[in-house]
Amino acid sequence: MAIIDDVTAQMKDAMRSKDKVRLGALRGIRAAFIETMKKDGSDTVADEAAVAILRRLEKQRKESISAYDAGGREDLATVERAELEVLQNFLPSLADEATTTAWVQAAIDASGAAGPADMGRVMGALMKAHKGEVDGGLAKDIALRLLRS
Repeated sequence: MAIIDDVTAQMKDAMRSKDKVRLGALRGIRAAFIETMKKDGSDTVADEAAVAILRRLEKQRKESISAYDAGGREDLATVERAELEVLQNFLPSLADEATTTAWVQAAIDASGAAGPADMGRVMGALMKAHKGEVDGGLAKDIALRLLRS
C-alpha cells in the first residue's frame, strides 16, 4: 500500500475512534501530500516523494518541540511530540550510529577530505550515496569528529 493511501486509511480510523491528536497529525500529513499533488498536477504522491515530505515535517516538529521547550510551553510541546510519533510511523528507520560512522568514513575516503574545511564534500558524497537512509545531523557530528582527528 502506498504511503498516501495508508495515511488516508489511518485518518479514517482515527476519525472513527475520535483520536483528536492522531487525526490532527494525519490531516497535516495528508494536507502536505495534497499540496505537493496540486503543484505538479498529479493524482498521487510517489512513496519516495512522500518520505521526503515526511522528513521535512519531522524536522519541523523537532524544531517546534525545541522552541516550545525553550519557551516553557510544555502543553504545546506534548502535542508536537505526539504528532512527531505519528509521522515517524510512516518513515523508514534511519541507520544507527555504527553504520552511519562507517558510511561517513567511506565518504571521507572517497572524497579525499583532509579536515573540517572539506565537510561539504564529505556530506555531499554521503547524501548522494545514502539519501533518506541517514540522519543528517548525526552524520554531520560524526564527520566533524572524524575530520578533526
